[in-house]
Amino acid sequence: MLKLLKTHFGYDSFRPLQKEIIDTIISGQDSLVLMPTGGGKSLCFQLPALTLPGITLVISPLIALMKDQVDTLCANGISAAFLNSSLTLKEQASVMQRASSGELKILYLAPERLETYGFSDFLGSLNVSLLAIDEAHCISEWGHDFRPDYRNLRNLREKFSKVPVIALTATATPTVREDILHQLGMEKAKTFILSFNRENLHYSVRPKYNAFAQLVELLQSFKNKAVIVYCFSRKNTEEIAQNLADAGLPAVPYHAGLPKKTRIETQEKFIRDEVPIIVATIAFGMGIDKPDVRLVVHMDLPKTIESYYQETGRAGRDGLPSECVLFYSYADRRKQEYFINQIANPQEQRLALSKLDNVIDYCQDSTCRRAYLLNYFGEDWKKTMCDACDNCVELPTETFDATEISQKIISTILRTGERFGTAHICDVLHGSKKKRIVELKHHQLSVHGIAQETSLGALREYVEALKKSKYLEQNNGEYPTLRVSQKGRQALLSNELISLPISKAPTTILTRKFGSDLEYDIEAFEKLRKLRKQIADEQNVPPFVIFGDRTLQEMAYYFPASLESFAHIFGVGRKKLEEFGEAFLACISLHALENDLNEKPIPGKTAQPIDKKISRSSLTLQETKAMLLKKLSIQEIADKRELSPSTIIQHIEKLTYTNQAPDISYLKPNKEQFEIIKNAFQATNSPSLTPAFKYLEEKYEYNELRLVRLFLQI
Repeated sequence: MLKLLKTHFGYDSFRPLQKEIIDTIISGQDSLVLMPTGGGKSLCFQLPALTLPGITLVISPLIALMKDQVDTLCANGISAAFLNSSLTLKEQASVMQRASSGELKILYLAPERLETYGFSDFLGSLNVSLLAIDEAHCISEWGHDFRPDYRNLRNLREKFSKVPVIALTATATPTVREDILHQLGMEKAKTFILSFNRENLHYSVRPKYNAFAQLVELLQSFKNKAVIVYCFSRKNTEEIAQNLADAGLPAVPYHAGLPKKTRIETQEKFIRDEVPIIVATIAFGMGIDKPDVRLVVHMDLPKTIESYYQETGRAGRDGLPSECVLFYSYADRRKQEYFINQIANPQEQRLALSKLDNVIDYCQDSTCRRAYLLNYFGEDWKKTMCDACDNCVELPTETFDATEISQKIISTILRTGERFGTAHICDVLHGSKKKRIVELKHHQLSVHGIAQETSLGALREYVEALKKSKYLEQNNGEYPTLRVSQKGRQALLSNELISLPISKAPTTILTRKFGSDLEYDIEAFEKLRKLRKQIADEQNVPPFVIFGDRTLQEMAYYFPASLESFAHIFGVGRKKLEEFGEAFLACISLHALENDLNEKPIPGKTAQPIDKKISRSSLTLQETKAMLLKKLSIQEIADKRELSPSTIIQHIEKLTYTNQAPDISYLKPNKEQFEIIKNAFQATNSPSLTPAFKYLEEKYEYNELRLVRLFLQI
């Protein structure tokens, strides 16, 4: 099993519980798997699919996810396909024929497909070895994303009663888990629960004050990284996306009200690293298999803890450090309550309000946010601090004498009758003469303007600190108001010292050091990212299908100098080694040569041999050079060496840049084509291939563009 894991997925070992789950499936027993996003759920059915004799059917409600996973499986040398509404009738017929003939090992299906006319007969023609039900929480009315189509899966289960079933979800409370087992008739299933703790995610909640300015500052720290910003309304997504674009931050909106074509294009651009920032309603992200989202921001309050956990779970699916930020204002509760009050069913309405209360508790909680989330999902997390949330990481170590400003705040709350919220109290302290303040005659109070030298932002922070220190309390009614606690009254009457924490800038996980992180060469990493993007564009797949960020980071740290070494890099399986190894090695070795860098040994991997067939394919640049001397075409060289034309051009580039290339003038495109492509590079004012490719309306292949670019640089 380990050999298959390395050959197809490039991993040397299993992640927690994966081996146990796979063994259970192969033994023929049903399984319920609860595993956080990024925990490796898909591998639990993809790997056994390779060992079982027939086909594995995967039920998934997420069309975009199907395509991404199938692209990745095919890139890993696994025969897979999907059937959903995005395919033409001809394409559907082709997939069904491949499945019936036994060509496919894995077939993804949308749940509604099961009810189409004649589809049951098609399923009956298949040799099914395994049923995998992804997003299994969709079958439960108690879940946050109930889908009626999922109830029909009981019929599928009964049709293949002797076939093992694996049901998988990343978000399910104990009640939902029991319902999944009941609905699917899996009462005898073995349940596997992996910790819901996403160790690589940093959680923080920030006061919703000057939220857009905070967002801009945050995004500037995540330049060129994938970001999702969630908003409550369609209007907000468009306004924030436009404002970010005006601020020089490339962002585009996404919501259900946009034309389908626009939504598809936006999603594709995001997945393919052409747009780094998406501002979206929760319609975006379901089924997005992009592993390298580094920041997820909630500009508004989520409806439930389940949806919040799922949406933040779109960050850092590759296991690398990522950030989750939620901007909170109690006033946001009223937005959610308005829609909840439209729910006709009293029981559903009470459940929705209860779940909203949990979100409010999470935002206002002063203890570890990770512990709150894990406890919500029924996990008994023993630690008191996680070192990766604002309440733990940003616990203040210094305080200051805040007696005077605290007395001013407490006095103002008392003088105004404890009937107003934070914003009004701060306005009075600051000396505002807003219409509301004048109407209430609060501008005539002795406390009016007594803190005008303090910024409104600082006043809000002091109020929050006094609440956390229990000097103040908040009445969370329809209109949240501040009141002074008994502790606060006593402090004011006795003139006792009040110490508050010194405000610190929020810490992001990306600015902190982790012992396991590789100090990789950033310049080399960026070069490898560009090569990955170029190859992905040529193959019409997202960049992460070629290699993930962690794989590139290891390349930019170890600098493998041969295919044997390259094979030991995380995420490099046999097919990817054969297809992409030479191209990436050429990029690595060129950077190493220019910067006088040497290969580093990969711990524990040096003695592991690779397949002889791969060793025979490890031909040097000199073999390409020898064929260039014979004036062979790029395609002829590629055919003889069993490599892609793209890899051969990589060799020619390296030979040229290191002054080793023979005369290659015979490879120069004809004059007309050369001039057209040359003009495209000049018009786009960029040496990158994609802008020129699009400028030429995709009339020329990437390899043709690369060849012209090479001759322009000679």
